[in-house]
Amino acid sequence: MFPAVFTVLTPSNLSAFIPINTRLSIFSKPNSKLSLLPRVSSNGPDSTSQHSSSLSGIDAVESTSSGLGDGYVALFVRMLGLDHDPLDREQAIIALWKYSLGGKKCIDTIMQFPGCINLIANLLRSESSATCEAAAGLLRSISSVNLYRNAVADSGAVEEINRLLRQLSLATEVKEQSMGTLWNLSVDENLCRRMAKSDILPLSIKYLDDEDMKVKEAAGGILANLALNRNNHDAMVESGVIPKLAKFLISNSEGSKVIKKEARNALLELVKDDDYYRILVIEEGLVPVPLIGAAAYKSFTPRLHAWPTLPDGTEIEKTPGRNSKFGASELLLGLNIDDKNANIDEAKVNAIIGRTQQQFLARIGAIEMEEKTVSECSNDQLLTLLPWMDGVARLVLILELEDKSAIVRSAESIAGACINEHMRIAFKEAGAIKHLVRLLNCDHNEVQFAAIQALERLSASNIVCRMIEAEGVLHPLISILKSSEIAEPVVEKALNIVAQILDPSKEMHLKFYDGPVNGSEKMFDTAKSEIPAGLRTEQAISETNSRNAILESDFIARLVEILKSSSPSLQEKAASVLEFVALADQTLASVISADIESGLNSVFQQKLLKISADMESDVEEQFSEAYTIEFEEAGRAISAASRLMTRLLDNEQFRHKTDSSHFIGLLREILRSRIPLYHKDWVAACLVKLNFLSSSNTSSDPINVEVTLYETIPRLLEQIKNSFSRETQENAVVELNRIVSEGVVDSSGAIISEGAIYPLVKLIEEGSEKAVEASLAILYNLSMDSDNHSAIVVAGAVPALRRIILAQRPHWERALRLLRNLPT
Repeated sequence: MFPAVFTVLTPSNLSAFIPINTRLSIFSKPNSKLSLLPRVSSNGPDSTSQHSSSLSGIDAVESTSSGLGDGYVALFVRMLGLDHDPLDREQAIIALWKYSLGGKKCIDTIMQFPGCINLIANLLRSESSATCEAAAGLLRSISSVNLYRNAVADSGAVEEINRLLRQLSLATEVKEQSMGTLWNLSVDENLCRRMAKSDILPLSIKYLDDEDMKVKEAAGGILANLALNRNNHDAMVESGVIPKLAKFLISNSEGSKVIKKEARNALLELVKDDDYYRILVIEEGLVPVPLIGAAAYKSFTPRLHAWPTLPDGTEIEKTPGRNSKFGASELLLGLNIDDKNANIDEAKVNAIIGRTQQQFLARIGAIEMEEKTVSECSNDQLLTLLPWMDGVARLVLILELEDKSAIVRSAESIAGACINEHMRIAFKEAGAIKHLVRLLNCDHNEVQFAAIQALERLSASNIVCRMIEAEGVLHPLISILKSSEIAEPVVEKALNIVAQILDPSKEMHLKFYDGPVNGSEKMFDTAKSEIPAGLRTEQAISETNSRNAILESDFIARLVEILKSSSPSLQEKAASVLEFVALADQTLASVISADIESGLNSVFQQKLLKISADMESDVEEQFSEAYTIEFEEAGRAISAASRLMTRLLDNEQFRHKTDSSHFIGLLREILRSRIPLYHKDWVAACLVKLNFLSSSNTSSDPINVEVTLYETIPRLLEQIKNSFSRETQENAVVELNRIVSEGVVDSSGAIISEGAIYPLVKLIEEGSEKAVEASLAILYNLSMDSDNHSAIVVAGAVPALRRIILAQRPHWERALRLLRNLPT
């Protein structure tokens, strides 16, 4: 019926005389549904010339009488003018909107009339929902064409849509068309930057919670396009976009494929930009997983007839019964999980489910089917985001493949995903450790480094660290460390894993939690419950053999070499491992023969400390602030070396061979240096022990004074200032009072220089009676020097003392004596 209308009205000059109802029916009858509007995705708008759903009526107009179609468009554009009746303007904009759905040629016809775009944008202010919907819909159609996006933006449409979307009550159809227009405009990079400066970002985040899925999709598309510009990332994250987008990917039911795709694209841009944003995404339950192409999974060959095991290697007990001819009973046994009967904890259940799902997808060739085809993209860093259960299982599955580049990317992703204990336990249960340890023997340098990097991050967990050692990681790590040709980053990470395994404090922690506490049940049976029962005997044998390899002379010589010529971070790890050697081998023959003194001497003579020692006091302070990280690393290395030397001093042979006076001089210089205070405790302990054991004991008093001034007093004042425990503060101020009372040289100056007067005055007002007494005694001793009076008065001591005296609190007489010393 539609073409017949145009066949009768062939003369174009009759268009002005056709009644309005007839004119509107020409454009509105062919398509009354709004669902044929072109939409865009984050990859760009759908060009209207490519739409297969062109209106048959409009095509008939163009083929039979283009002049007639142009005439009607001109008429309706004129009806958009402000001098026309609002109802006529509404009918005209609706007709033009329907007409624009015909494709790019129809939009070109509308845009031939200068100023029409401004009239369309003006209609967004109409009080009629139908008018606003049609205006926004027409702008959406026009903005789907690259050529006209700037014209739409310059017409003020963005500002009008911004105002419109802020209304409390707005029809769903208006929101859908308005957000669709913004989605189209955000495809253009320049327009996206302009939109980012407006309030479009918070509006888009707000409409992610809208009830209409089309509105959510448009909001997700806008955010995905905004995320393409790194300058927008901080504002997006601060606005809380990560949790809102993550929920679409975590839930299997919420959201359409479009919103999932746009949410994934936006989050991936954030993940690639900043490690902190990656951590926030992982905390929401999503894991970045590399896309390696479906072809890479063809090398995966599951063992169909093998008796099933848990992902971490724990064997499932065989039960008597008839086995399936084709191994189906064995294969499906792991899927029939019942927590109550099987007594499997939640982490193991999740690991089994995740492994089963990913292996099934790999076996049927459906893995990565919904992702972008990797062969079409040359970027080897292509990622996707999966819920953590599937993501962990996918990453472990990739470790079993033959593709070396895929294995490297998987191991790197595992290292990046180990942000907390939950994720480290998840990878342990999924069986990642045995594959990573196996990859350490690979002759491919990149694979080896990626595996070491992942194991280093996993070893931060005490539980996982025990499992890593049980898998026999020490032997390949020792082989790596023995080689002098290995790059320093590999040496550092390998040495860090060894130090984590052999850390004495971690060993004591495990022993503590392995037994009952105060007669109660075991709090956390780390050593037994987390390691499969069948592996405990093998683990004990493996641990003994591996730790014996640590005591080999060539490995100890390599550690001493690292002490002599490496960076402070490597020196710290080497000193920690050598401390384990000192505890395990009381003879220390191999350590002493390896010239350990030279190694300790190199650690204590840090270049950074030599540079700062030659500076004046104020310049040195500025220098230490500028190189805070470097001073921290040097402090950690010196503290570890001091702890090692304290252990070595128990050996008589080492004491006789060591030049005590030389090391005393080095440690005294370190004590006066700018390394952080909490790294000076072992320096002070080593210095006191070294001096006590020295044959010449004449310098005992000066050394004790230096330890008091540069370690003890600063440590006590730190506890007084920052401790939340009143008992700790009380003990610290009592100890400080003892030092001052004994008349230690320059102790008053050290207290003043550390800014202790303010916390001492505060303790007078808020501390316990014992702390008040000690604080009054210290302040009284300080007040004996008139140079300290102004500092005591400025700290507010006078009113505090008066309150104590007037209230006649305990020690009010001491407070009165102090007040008389002050200039009041």
